[in-house]
Amino acid sequence: MNFSMIKLNSRISNASLNIVFHVDMEKLITLLLILAPGTVSADWPVTFENPNPCALKGSSVTFRCTYNYTAEETVLNHTWHKGLLKGDIWTRVELSELSSYHSRTEYLGDLHHNCSLAIHDVQDTDAGHYYFKFDTNKYGRRSKGSVYLSVTELSARVHPQRVRAGDTVTLECRTTCQLSSVVWFKDGRPVAEPEFQAKAEDAGNYLCVVEGRESLRSYPVALDVQYPPLNVSIEVSQPGSLALGKNVSLTCSSAANPAADYTWYKGASSSSPLLQVGSGRVLPLLSVEASHTGLYLCRARNSVGENNSTEVLLTLGRTNITVTRVLLFFGLGIKVVIVMLLPLVIIWACRKRRKTAANKKVYSHDYENIHTA
Repeated sequence: MNFSMIKLNSRISNASLNIVFHVDMEKLITLLLILAPGTVSADWPVTFENPNPCALKGSSVTFRCTYNYTAEETVLNHTWHKGLLKGDIWTRVELSELSSYHSRTEYLGDLHHNCSLAIHDVQDTDAGHYYFKFDTNKYGRRSKGSVYLSVTELSARVHPQRVRAGDTVTLECRTTCQLSSVVWFKDGRPVAEPEFQAKAEDAGNYLCVVEGRESLRSYPVALDVQYPPLNVSIEVSQPGSLALGKNVSLTCSSAANPAADYTWYKGASSSSPLLQVGSGRVLPLLSVEASHTGLYLCRARNSVGENNSTEVLLTLGRTNITVTRVLLFFGLGIKVVIVMLLPLVIIWACRKRRKTAANKKVYSHDYENIHTA
């Protein structure tokens, strides 16, 4: 009984050894076939040239890709997928099933070894993992790894954003992608250098674009250049000489940042001192008279500096001058007449007074006092 059991155990052990031997041989043969020329590993059938591309929003990006298979296989079809999280499950969804990719994807590969894919007009939602899958007459194969696409935008930076004329300004174009070169524009016009000494005319909106691809651009950033009042000038509402009795206004203007405050000065002549006669952008002269004539000057001032306008001379017209002279002479004539007549009037008044007194004396002797008894 014991002898029979020993023989049985021996047979079972030999059978187990044979099974294990056959299994190991099959694994070995499979491994040799995989490593032999003309074969491919089922775990690594797809290779990505750049597994971490970066693309600017609105641009096009290409996934360079190759795939391999055994000599005995024939490729029947291929598909690209995007990894999406549906609930708590990570799934690979075919791009053809995603409406956002319709008309924006272009397969650049073939049914042999090229599996490259292009995505046009890249959007923020395109960021993520992408996978390639192909089917042969024997197997269905897919990439073990993925292509991870990063999507970014150009970001313009002006440093500092507020400067005074003469300060240094630096333009910087930021992005997480590697760019060959960028160019700058200010209000639609090219900027020669990304670093410059600020002038009044440099104020405006700046943006950067990818050289040769002007559609790829950043959002504009404003540069505020502060400077003292420039080109200060006076405008007279009534051109030419003034007319007596009319209303005239003087307006002062300048180019300044921040906005300027205005002060008005007047002098009788170029040699006379200027006196402050008003403030504000407009100086009104109501019911013009001779005293309004003279030199006027406007001073514009802000926190950066100040500047004066050129002097403006206001005069009366010829007609007004004639009328003024007539009035002046008439007034003088009246004064002369008064001065000449005044002594005569006084003499006449004095004589009349004396005559009146004499008459009173004469009349006083015509009567005697009569005393009654």
